[in-house]
Amino acid sequence: MVCANSNGTVPEETAELIETIERDVGPIEVAVYNIGAQVGSRSLEKTSYRIFNLALSMGAVGAFALAKEVSPYMVARGKGTIIYTSATAAYRGNAGQHAHTAAMGARRMLTQSISAELAPQGIHVCHVNMDGPVDAPETIGRLMPDAFAKMQETMKPNDEMLLPDSIADTYWHLHNQPRNAWTLDLDLRPWQEKAWFNS
Repeated sequence: MVCANSNGTVPEETAELIETIERDVGPIEVAVYNIGAQVGSRSLEKTSYRIFNLALSMGAVGAFALAKEVSPYMVARGKGTIIYTSATAAYRGNAGQHAHTAAMGARRMLTQSISAELAPQGIHVCHVNMDGPVDAPETIGRLMPDAFAKMQETMKPNDEMLLPDSIADTYWHLHNQPRNAWTLDLDLRPWQEKAWFNS
């Protein structure tokens, strides 16, 4: 796992960890950055600099660190995939979501910049927006148990929520796309979910 510290720095162990994985486990062919940057909804007045920087660290600095550390190995092999999981906040800011919006917007733009540099070297870089509820009891269920319980009551988990297995299938497809038709920006949502620009 690669993530930034709350002060915006990257742990020194990150490079060592990547090197250890490459040596002891095998070549990293796919790297997925799936760290959220949701630090809670707060008014502008109540959003501290510390909270704002924490979101940016998780949303963008850690995402930058992942590409910086894994890409040299991928470039040396001339292939690899880096996928950034994101949120609708990368496209639209909502009241009280200043830190999260800045973090996700930075992640999306960073993906474009990294892709512009690495794609010509054979590395597929993609930004994937999860625009809908995810059936994830181990993450959302723990972070927001009441909201997750309500989702479970009102939605069909196998039909009206994004399922982790379905997301994984999409990520596998992205990794196997031919380079003459690479996806840069992808939006995933359950069939009945309205796009944010229609709501």
